[in-house]
Amino acid sequence: MQIYQSLILGIIQGLTELLPISSSAHLAIIPWIFGWINNPDFKIAFEGFDVALHFGTLLAIGLYFFKDWLQLIKGGFNQAIKKEKSTEGRMFWYIVLATIPGGIIGFILDKYLEDALTTPLIIAISLIVMGIILYVVDKKSKSVTDYENMTLKQTFLIGLSQALAFIPGVSRSGVTMTTARIMGVKRESAARYSFMLSAPIVLAATVFKAKDFVFSLPFFIGVFASFIVGIFVIKFLLNYLKKGNFKWFAIYRVIFGIVILALYFIR
Repeated sequence: MQIYQSLILGIIQGLTELLPISSSAHLAIIPWIFGWINNPDFKIAFEGFDVALHFGTLLAIGLYFFKDWLQLIKGGFNQAIKKEKSTEGRMFWYIVLATIPGGIIGFILDKYLEDALTTPLIIAISLIVMGIILYVVDKKSKSVTDYENMTLKQTFLIGLSQALAFIPGVSRSGVTMTTARIMGVKRESAARYSFMLSAPIVLAATVFKAKDFVFSLPFFIGVFASFIVGIFVIKFLLNYLKKGNFKWFAIYRVIFGIVILALYFIR
């Protein structure tokens, strides 16, 4: 893998993982569009590299929400050991419980269906369908619940919805934010919880795939680019959603899906 390829993929990962537009779709389609995937050396280097790029955005989430994670872990520990109840302790265990079913189901489906689903046609359809769903749900849903007041039912169902992210084009952040909006969670809170919820699964995937990592200069450049861009994207999205909505992300998904369909049938 060339340095410019890893840099481009790192930037794309940082932009698309945290926005509801599917990083897995972009990481699969960009090499297909430019023909990189036809190079055997690139295909070998790309094995596990997408997970490494996800680790870059995980670092961005860890750094941006560092104080939040410290409070969550402390609160969770105190609630389990000292029986001291707090918002942080409650949210910590909600995240743990919400991660388990979605993580297990997603892992099983991804293991057996990944190759069958990673095709331009499937990705394009997923982008378009999920884009339309995101737009309709966001437009019709009320904003009544903030991050601190989310219930076990809300957090569990949002976590369970992560299992659908095994389909490239659906988007982990997209499906979790959409599920949150269905249940009346405010946009900014939906994004924040989606970021926090993604951390355990991405960390588990990183540990599981670490044996496939090739620690080279392109590897570190890609991860670093993903990390830096991810920091700015988190800040942008949280600020934007205080007054904005998901309309433009939905429109982008549909347009990108149509472009992929056009290229697919032309080729």
